Amino acid sequence: MNAAALSILWNATLETLLMVGAATVLAVLGGLPLGILLAATDPNGILEHRWVNRILGTVINLGRSVPFVILMVAIIPFTRKVVGTSIGTTAAIVPLTVAAIPFMARLVEGALKEVDPGVIEAAQSMGTGPLQIIYKVLLPEALPALVLAVTVTAVNLVGYSAMAGAIGGGGLGDLAIRYGYQRFRGDVMLQTVAILVLLVQGMQMLGDRIAQKLYQRG
Repeated sequence: MNAAALSILWNATLETLLMVGAATVLAVLGGLPLGILLAATDPNGILEHRWVNRILGTVINLGRSVPFVILMVAIIPFTRKVVGTSIGTTAAIVPLTVAAIPFMARLVEGALKEVDPGVIEAAQSMGTGPLQIIYKVLLPEALPALVLAVTVTAVNLVGYSAMAGAIGGGGLGDLAIRYGYQRFRGDVMLQTVAILVLLVQGMQMLGDRIAQKLYQRG
């Protein structure tokens, strides 16, 4: 592989990391409060509210039910309003984030529901308010599971980012389509797949290690 090819591969990898990193951060910022609200308003939650839970759950389910490729195309007008274009790495972050937020919200909800009810009841018996229970009990107790939720979200976004390349989203997916598939370069396809595998393995190992340390501290 010559220097020019290495440069293209490196730049594509950086673009993928930028897309995944930015979308993961935004997904956490959007999905964490939604997940907390879902868990808190559950019929057995500390802020039980059936209608809020049903409406929010329905909206999130709708967001999760749309295939990512269709979502990218469907929100092109929204993407243009947000970043001024629908093509490129920056534009791809918008649909990636929109797809990841409901996914992250459900993972957060599941992580919070795994917290031992006895711990919550003990906090309530001491007169702790709902908001304090969320921030001082639920989130700290669920922290290892939340780390794994972020890891799963990031790993899924790697796959989504590759699909974003099919419509000019940049990154390794775009490289595989333009230089690998369209030019019949099997070596380029193999290299991009290898890098994607390494990215996924690296993210999963890092997330697992952090979660394991948090479990041990707990």
